[in-house]
Amino acid sequence: MPEILSAAACNLDANILAACFPLMEESRLEAIEWSFDALYKVEEIPSWFLELLAAYSNEKRLIGHGVFFSLFSGRWRQEQAEWLSHLKKISKEFRFDHVTEHFGFMTGKDFHHGAPLNIPYTKSTLDIGRDRLKRIYEACECPVGLENLAFSYSPDEVKRHGDFLEQLLEPVNGFIILDLHNLYCQIHNFNIPFEEIITSYPLNKVREIHISGGSWEDAPNSPVRKIRRDTHDDAVPEEVFYLLENTIPRCPHLKYVVLEQLGNALATDESRTVFYNDFGKMEAIVKKKNTPGASSFLHPFSPLSPVITGAIIEDDALYHQQLELSAILESAVSCTEAIHLLNQSSLAHTAWHIESWEPYMIDTAMRIAQKWKK
Repeated sequence: MPEILSAAACNLDANILAACFPLMEESRLEAIEWSFDALYKVEEIPSWFLELLAAYSNEKRLIGHGVFFSLFSGRWRQEQAEWLSHLKKISKEFRFDHVTEHFGFMTGKDFHHGAPLNIPYTKSTLDIGRDRLKRIYEACECPVGLENLAFSYSPDEVKRHGDFLEQLLEPVNGFIILDLHNLYCQIHNFNIPFEEIITSYPLNKVREIHISGGSWEDAPNSPVRKIRRDTHDDAVPEEVFYLLENTIPRCPHLKYVVLEQLGNALATDESRTVFYNDFGKMEAIVKKKNTPGASSFLHPFSPLSPVITGAIIEDDALYHQQLELSAILESAVSCTEAIHLLNQSSLAHTAWHIESWEPYMIDTAMRIAQKWKK
């Protein structure tokens, strides 16, 4: 068994499956990442898809990736309890090698329609995040990890992100999914050198790497011409493959490298061919970086002491600030109006540090929130 496995995000989506099928036929898809909570509208999962999941599960090559838990929501929600219940049930049916979620909280009142956005780095958010990670571990009873966020409002948030992730994961001895396209977004949007941003992360905590593509948007009144968005709807940029080459050797406990793309971007034969070729590039880099026989030294990322959950931790003030922020981003007709509303809101002069938010990133947050709202 190689130290690092080449994998793809593979969900119940006809286009994704069509793109992945040639790799399966060639026995090159060494593991699959399944977004187990993305089937909330599916009444019955087809038996053939369950058999596919079981085949990878039996070989300890199935990893679970959550999308909708909203780790940092200030108030505990019934949907979160249901999410954990679903995870507990699905973890008995399939053996996940690990389970992960996204950093941030979801905008929008509907639990399944929101955009993951950043939170203030405070003791309150740290306590909430640790509490939720313990509950995820309690439900799945396997290693638990978090994905670094693609979106930030300021360079200071970017530089503090890795340290905050490390603190969050400590009680469950968890790991990081280092999404390199997310890093690419941060590098470009804030003009931060790769060496500076990569050394801000605890790379000994990285067990999984994501690569994907995205899109460019105009950045009105900004010092950069374009904003890079993590939309997962295009080919992997060459710059991200460069980041992969230079990141793998720094991550001693890396086990998976995963190619992600949304199904609606894989609707044509041409786009599937590009996906196939991107996988080949990723696979070649992984093979070149693999160290034969090193798999036995992989970090287990198991809790060092029993994980105990107590009363659910909430922060009502944080909850109302999140609602207020979501409402502003979803309803403002311009960046100027959003900034005015933020300065009049309960977020002003608090740990959110809205006064240092870059206007072009506020504008981007508005676009994200208003797209999800629709």
